[in-house]
Amino acid sequence: MLDHPVPALGDESEGDLLSAPLGASVMSAFETLAATVVLQNTPMLERVMRDLLRPMLKTWLDDNLPGLVERLVRGEIERVARGTHRS
Repeated sequence: MLDHPVPALGDESEGDLLSAPLGASVMSAFETLAATVVLQNTPMLERVMRDLLRPMLKTWLDDNLPGLVERLVRGEIERVARGTHRS
């Protein structure tokens, strides 16, 4: 749903070009069309999003994964060296 009303066309002194019920009906029809287009193009949208997110995820992993793995491995080595058992 759009969060703004259908704009009036023409000069304000002439009044609205469409009545409120007709404007709402037209808006509803366009919203239905937009929803249909989005649903039919979902695989394409998913592919576009994946293509956009992949470089960001790669950068995050490159920046953060080595440190995370090192910290977890170090903690596990310390736990094993102390002889404690994880439940």
